[in-house]
Amino acid sequence: MFDFLKKKLKLFEKNIEAEIESELKKEEKLGKRHQAELQSQSVPAGSPTKPVETPSTPSVIKEEEKPVVTRKRALKIQKPVSEEKKQREAQIDKQIEEGIESELQRVLQTRKSIEEAVGAEKKPSWTIDESKLDELLWDLEMGLLEADVAYSVIDSIKKDVKQEIKRVPFDKAKAGDLVENVLKNAIGHVLKSNDFDFNKFIEERKKPVVLMFVGVNGTGKTLSIAKIAFQLHKLGKTCVMAAGDTFRAGAIEQLTIHAENLGVKIVKHGPGSDPAAVAFDAIEHAKAKHKDVVLLDTAGRMQTNSNLMDEMAKIKRVAKPDMIIFVGDALSGNDAVEQAKRFNEVVGIDGVILTKVDADAKGGSSLSIAYTIGKPLLFIGVGQGYEDQIAFNPEWMVQRIFEK
Repeated sequence: MFDFLKKKLKLFEKNIEAEIESELKKEEKLGKRHQAELQSQSVPAGSPTKPVETPSTPSVIKEEEKPVVTRKRALKIQKPVSEEKKQREAQIDKQIEEGIESELQRVLQTRKSIEEAVGAEKKPSWTIDESKLDELLWDLEMGLLEADVAYSVIDSIKKDVKQEIKRVPFDKAKAGDLVENVLKNAIGHVLKSNDFDFNKFIEERKKPVVLMFVGVNGTGKTLSIAKIAFQLHKLGKTCVMAAGDTFRAGAIEQLTIHAENLGVKIVKHGPGSDPAAVAFDAIEHAKAKHKDVVLLDTAGRMQTNSNLMDEMAKIKRVAKPDMIIFVGDALSGNDAVEQAKRFNEVVGIDGVILTKVDADAKGGSSLSIAYTIGKPLLFIGVGQGYEDQIAFNPEWMVQRIFEK
């Protein structure tokens, strides 16, 4: 499951890790060189003359103070100044000494702080160069496109990865784990873009709840309806199936078999009859018999056939469904995304079921379909049995994508 997608993500991880290791080695060399320079510039112990020569401030203080003292002495030249002169000279000498001491303390404290900072960084931290990151993200983008991931999803993943990697400090020991976590967060953000509690929705809506299923032929729509009926039965809900795909006789027969297997009432007309009439009769039956849910099947129309799509809109007007669910085939990749967009434009989609996820090696549609139309991914099909349809869980998919 998702083997192709896993391969592309793993390649990106390895490229990032290699870049981190390369840059960290450079950073270590620079750190050692910088520390050696600081040590060579430090004051030798026991040297009486070195500290005095280091600062330039004392000489400046002397030059500035002498003219001032001379001016003051000139102003009071008429008075006896022998004792006063001594006091002022002593005061000037004290100021010079204090200035020298203060300057030395500042220089030594600065050096000490630098040395402590360098010494504390036993493992240098680093964030990847932006130009190099853009290059690696371009490779990731190409890989995700090959995995049938929609471009809007790729763009979201790239932005999240770029923001997180830029602000996360890396070290060699943890580089692999950090890169994987960044990717997990970015993909998780895409998968969690829409959250929906299907069971709560069924509980809160006025009965009967009408669910209308749309999608093209071959996606597993009829089987998905049967799986929903099986799930609702486990919740203690009663259902009515409506065989609204009247353009294909085989679809009516197929849904009838599922209804019999599950012990669910089915409302059907003959092949070629008005599907809107079938929907109306099923809803009226549910009201009369106090059923909880109506599961309305529809013809598997191609999203490019405008006449058939208009017919779908007519069924919607008659049935007034509480929820329209698009059923897409994970194996069809980006085509499933385009189908969902088209159905959303014509009839509006409230949720998505993605079938055949267990056989999907690429995984692109699983990431893309709900995100691109802004609707929740309700269930994913992971087998042919009635129980093989599970409520979508972002953590479940992230775990499958990154499993070893």
